[in-house]
Amino acid sequence: MGPASLQEDRELRKESKEEMESYRCLLQAGSQLESTLQQVTVPVSMKEVGGYIEKQVAYLSGGRGEDSSVIITLPECSAFSDIPEEALTKVFTYLTLIPRTRQPGVKFIIILDRRLDTWASIKTALARIAASFPGNLHLVLVLRPTSFFHRTVTDIGFRFSQEDFMLKMPVVMLSSVTDLLRYIDENQLTSEFGGTLDYCHSDWIVLRTAIESFAVTVKDIAQMLQGFGTELAETELPEEAKAIEYLLELHTDKYRKLKDAIRSVSKEGRHLLSSLETTAKEDDSQWDVKLDWETVQRLLAQLRDMESAFDGFFEKHHLKLHQYLQLLRYEQSFQEMELCLEHLTAQERELCISANSLAETEQALKRLNNLESNAQEVTARAQIIILHGHQLSAGHHYAMALIMQRCNELRHYCDTLTAALKSKHTRLLQTHQMLLCLGQAQTWCDDAAYLLANQLVDKFQSKEGAQAALRDIEKLLEGAPSMLSSGLDIVTAEYEAVITPHFQAQIGKMFEKHAAVQQMIQNRQACLRKLADKHVRPVQLVAPRPENTPRSKSPLFSPKHGDGLKFTFDLSLPGKRASRKVPNSRKIEVMHDYQESRSCVSYSLDGDDSPDLLKRHVMRELIETERIYVEELLSVLLGYRAEMDNPALSGVLPPILRSKRDILFGNMPEIYNFHSRVFLQDLEGCLEAPEAVGACFLERKESFQMYESYCQNKLRSEALWRQFSDCGFFLECQKKLEHKLGLDSYLLKPIQRLTKYQLLLKELIKYSTDCEGTSELQGALAAMLDLLKSVNDSMHQIAITGYEGDICELGRVLMQGSFSVWISHKKGPTRMKEMARFKPMQRHLFLYERALLLCKRREEHGDGCDKTPSYSFKHCLKMTAVGITENVKGDVKKFEIWYSGREEVYVVQAPTVEVKMAWLNELRRILTNQQKMLRDEAYQHGHIVDHMPLSPPLSESKQQRASVSSEETESGRSSPDPQPHSPKHQHNRRTVQVYFDLKKQVHRGLQGKKVHLLRLAFDSTFLLISQLARSSSLRRHLRGSGGVAWRSRPLPSI
Repeated sequence: MGPASLQEDRELRKESKEEMESYRCLLQAGSQLESTLQQVTVPVSMKEVGGYIEKQVAYLSGGRGEDSSVIITLPECSAFSDIPEEALTKVFTYLTLIPRTRQPGVKFIIILDRRLDTWASIKTALARIAASFPGNLHLVLVLRPTSFFHRTVTDIGFRFSQEDFMLKMPVVMLSSVTDLLRYIDENQLTSEFGGTLDYCHSDWIVLRTAIESFAVTVKDIAQMLQGFGTELAETELPEEAKAIEYLLELHTDKYRKLKDAIRSVSKEGRHLLSSLETTAKEDDSQWDVKLDWETVQRLLAQLRDMESAFDGFFEKHHLKLHQYLQLLRYEQSFQEMELCLEHLTAQERELCISANSLAETEQALKRLNNLESNAQEVTARAQIIILHGHQLSAGHHYAMALIMQRCNELRHYCDTLTAALKSKHTRLLQTHQMLLCLGQAQTWCDDAAYLLANQLVDKFQSKEGAQAALRDIEKLLEGAPSMLSSGLDIVTAEYEAVITPHFQAQIGKMFEKHAAVQQMIQNRQACLRKLADKHVRPVQLVAPRPENTPRSKSPLFSPKHGDGLKFTFDLSLPGKRASRKVPNSRKIEVMHDYQESRSCVSYSLDGDDSPDLLKRHVMRELIETERIYVEELLSVLLGYRAEMDNPALSGVLPPILRSKRDILFGNMPEIYNFHSRVFLQDLEGCLEAPEAVGACFLERKESFQMYESYCQNKLRSEALWRQFSDCGFFLECQKKLEHKLGLDSYLLKPIQRLTKYQLLLKELIKYSTDCEGTSELQGALAAMLDLLKSVNDSMHQIAITGYEGDICELGRVLMQGSFSVWISHKKGPTRMKEMARFKPMQRHLFLYERALLLCKRREEHGDGCDKTPSYSFKHCLKMTAVGITENVKGDVKKFEIWYSGREEVYVVQAPTVEVKMAWLNELRRILTNQQKMLRDEAYQHGHIVDHMPLSPPLSESKQQRASVSSEETESGRSSPDPQPHSPKHQHNRRTVQVYFDLKKQVHRGLQGKKVHLLRLAFDSTFLLISQLARSSSLRRHLRGSGGVAWRSRPLPSI
């Protein structure tokens, strides 16, 4: 266990100690409240004796006798003798416990009112009182009967029984109410005994019930607080964040319920106090009301103390749980960031910076820049985690030491990674600079040799020519790179950190080459100066003799034959930096022939191809815009979508918006993951080979289908945005992101990006004629255009209403558009047409793989640019029962769609001829595919056909004509039929019948001798059938015998 862990353990123990101290305070407050409740509550409740109390068997009027004795009155009660002994005992116990809990040892005086009773009843009542009364009975005052007879009997009976009663309790027999005043003051007696004490029995019952209910509720609340406090104190901290969140939510919910209960009890207590105060003000002599007020007041005070102790305990416990949850989340974030940094560190270690050429160095720099970009992003996230850790520490988190240690570890990781990347970047830049200088020096040497080789001898035989040549050489020397003037030792010392043996050899060869070129320049200058100083007869310049040439020191010279030297230089084009072995460089050969004393220059120039340069520009634009696009998606997801979970912004975020964020943002997270993790890397891999980007698009063709879901959700997203666009949450997020445009503009980015791809692909195709990969680029362009069309079609499809089936079963939307449509129906032998024959209906057609839907475009809903169309479903034509006529006489834009053997004919007028041809091509393709499928099915179900030497099958074009009619018709009517009873008509029908009988036999799979007969029958009947194929009667008969099979299975050729 490290220092941070020990510190965390100490802090946690300190926090637990403070929490346990709060828990002890809670238990102490609960104990005090429990003690008070025991003092003020009685074992017997009003519920147990309520029935007898309501009958006024006995009651406490609140009056006091001598020595503050409590008066219990037993009024005249005819049913007193019928009360069970146990019940009477409970009544006396309940009435005596009320004053005894407030004043222990108090005495009692019983007033037994028997003015309307007999001696027998009095004797029985006194005996029952003596047996059942539990308190300290000071005196029993009996009001004897008022009638003469019963009073006499009572006096006699009491005289004989007085000694028995006096041994048990003091009894005084009173003749009248006036005698009662000698023992009890008038103001302590109720009005029925001639006193002034105000007493209402029903009000007393209500008050006692309220006091007892309040005490019981307070006791329950105290037990609930103690129980919940014990539960909190004994709760063990789980190891998962979700479990802690559940505990926090559960404890908070219980705490709120307890607080509501405490507020309710406090409100009840205050109302009870108010009632007691009102009663006390009306009658100051009621001592028991004052005692009840003091009791309720004390209970309320102790309940507040217990509530305060519980609040303190819960606050500490809740803070501990919350901080523990913060620590778990922070630790999880730290571990995830640690993994990211370790991964980047491993990538940094694997990144090789040893390059032997300028191109390799640039590639290494590119990879390093990408790694640095990723590192900067991860480091920025790490800084956020560090800042969060400092905020937790500033909030006095109990694990402050551990959090600060994590912050320091993250900072160390980031600093180490940044330093390593910076060091490699510095080395690569220095290597790049060295290679640039080396290339410039080599280029200068080649240019110098080229200049010397191009200086023709006959041009500088004059003084002016020699001076001009000298000026050219001086100009060349002025533009010499600084590396050549520094010397080998200085260059080696300057680039000592990056020089490898390979570079050392290159630099050595370069300086040897420079020395040789410098020698040639000096020789040429000396010759030219002589020519410029004096006029001489023109002579031919020759090279030094071979035997005087230091061949071993200069790599520029190579012997050829025995009597000549050939100087070879590989030069890059002006303005281009490339190695000497680049294919598109200038190659200059300077041949010196000593025998003929002349010089000749042979060279070839292969310049850069400008379309390649333009392709690279387009590719760079594609990659740069892709990076910007990914960054914008990330800013939206982090700056808006993730902020919906930020508690700090919950006040400005409508709750309904949080639950509908998947509608607002659609599948943008899926799009971001695809582009950031897959497609961007694919594009970056094509930077040096733009022609490969077409294959990249085709490989990810299926992944781009996710844009269709995004576009289909766009209408719902826009509706939700319009509803909450003025929400403070969006304004706050936009302000944090420093975006000039609102969220709606960024939600359009995926759609805008989708249209951008096809434009960039067109540019690449423009500059990639007759290049490798052109076909893939064209395929990628076609795929993106198809995707745009599919997205557009699906956007219209979701507006279809009224279709009862599952529209997904119809297959993919192939085409959609608006047309003028005429519909005619044929039922039986007659042909019926709609009344609106000459007025077309406007219909929106949706062509699926398995059906053709005809819909009516409805009025658009919304205002301005927010209008959206809807399409009301009208007809569904299954493609298995559809046929077409390509041309309709009178209008080149019309064509026919006939259904169920021309039972329904739809004349469709397209807006343009091009639209018509596009639809016909697609319909023809679907019908042709159906023909192929039916042929395959026929082959599988009738394999006997394989053994039959039938005539060769139709060609593809003839097969299409079998299902796609091109006859010209004006009104949809076919050509007139032969007379139904003519011999020709009868012959036609017999021929057709023979054909279909034979067809049935084929499908039954006849073999052997029947096959031979069947072959002869076909040979004799196919000729007649083919001649009659265009007659309307045969077509009608064929339709009646299986119309789809006629369209899909063409007649064999003769």
